Amino acid sequence: MLFHSTRGGDKDKDFASILMQGLAEDGGLFMPDHWPQIDIEKIKGLPSFIEVAKEIVPHFTSSSFTHEETISIVENAWHDFEHKDLVGIKTIENISVLELFHGPTAAFKDFGLQLAAAFFNQVLEQEDKTAIVLGATSGDTGSAAIDACRSYSRIKSFIMLPNGNMSEVQRRQMSTIAADNVFALRINGTFDDCQDLVKQAFIQRDFLQSDQYLLAVNSINWTRIVGQICYYFYAYNQLAAHQNLNFSIPTGNFGNVFACYSAFKMGLPINIISVAVNDNDILHRFFGSNDYSKKQVHETISPSMDISVASNFERLVYDFFLDRNTSKCAELFNNFPSQGIELDETTWSKKNKLFNSSSVNDAATQEIIQSIFQHHHYLLDPHTAVAMQEAMVSASDKNHFVVLATAHPAKFPDVYKKLGIDLTQTPTALRGLFEKTEQLHHFDSNYDQITSFISSHN
Repeated sequence: MLFHSTRGGDKDKDFASILMQGLAEDGGLFMPDHWPQIDIEKIKGLPSFIEVAKEIVPHFTSSSFTHEETISIVENAWHDFEHKDLVGIKTIENISVLELFHGPTAAFKDFGLQLAAAFFNQVLEQEDKTAIVLGATSGDTGSAAIDACRSYSRIKSFIMLPNGNMSEVQRRQMSTIAADNVFALRINGTFDDCQDLVKQAFIQRDFLQSDQYLLAVNSINWTRIVGQICYYFYAYNQLAAHQNLNFSIPTGNFGNVFACYSAFKMGLPINIISVAVNDNDILHRFFGSNDYSKKQVHETISPSMDISVASNFERLVYDFFLDRNTSKCAELFNNFPSQGIELDETTWSKKNKLFNSSSVNDAATQEIIQSIFQHHHYLLDPHTAVAMQEAMVSASDKNHFVVLATAHPAKFPDVYKKLGIDLTQTPTALRGLFEKTEQLHHFDSNYDQITSFISSHN
């Protein structure tokens, strides 16, 4: 399996190259040259999440790692999960909740980032090199990246946090790590400002030591998508009796949705993929009215979705809407966001085959949390609640929905305090955070200041 850029510049890249490069040189995102096909009947009979992953991951890594090397990495990549099989599933009438928050940072991003970190370290060990992780986070990516990489001495992590909406628990997960290779940078700006700084760093790379890697941990890195594809096949492994499944997915950067779409392209029987967002509705505007244009970010009670541009959406436009036309994709995204994206009616209407979308405001999110708690004694985090709306409306005996629970409710205690709901369980990952000392480094949204700091601690 080789890889190429959505914009046509980078081609014939092996897995290790795109793993370590992250973003294509032409600004596009890497895609596999073809979609491998998975034996669905075999998936049904597998005994665990790890066994499912061992059927998925090697399809993407074969250009750089032997099958045996990949299997060894997969068997050891995921660690410190509180659930015996990593993923939990709870049933609420005709809805299954896929609990992805049992990892060491209590969010779904542990799946993609632990897999990526294991492959990062393998390459660095083989080449005897070091690396800098530079990332931006709107909530959960940063803590998952820090946790995944901190045990690898060849990697130093610098994670930028916006000086805006983020729960105190989420912030403390990053700012209280006492490790010589971890740095939490508080930026006076929004998530988009942090993301812009990351993109500039990947272009200039002027702060790196000679022959040192700069690693992408945001979901632009294809390896993160691979880790997430695995739990969609695991959902089928557990729920195959329901025939074709519908997935309702809370999303910001679109990585989780694209992983679901990838699983569909690999043979997973899916009826509908429901794209669920909060008031930051660029994705809902696209699927609802063919309007993909950047607008100002609004702070909500589901902060990990508070972004104005969905980075992974380019992959879907390229593969699903444009039938892999790199020149057309480059034209659209080289001019974005200064020009919004509007597809011709025939191309845009392809969405009806697979996708729908919804936008759920804070008031509705709170009502959903309260309703599910009162009637089913199950507590949703505010991101999962956004995705629950479509399932509550559309699920039936013949139309089973799987809602992705992307974070543990204990990460957002203020939400439940206002609703008068007591948090009775705190996962191990979140205990003792308020007794620890924060170590935050404060900066304006200034590239030179930030890269100077990185250079001095490199």
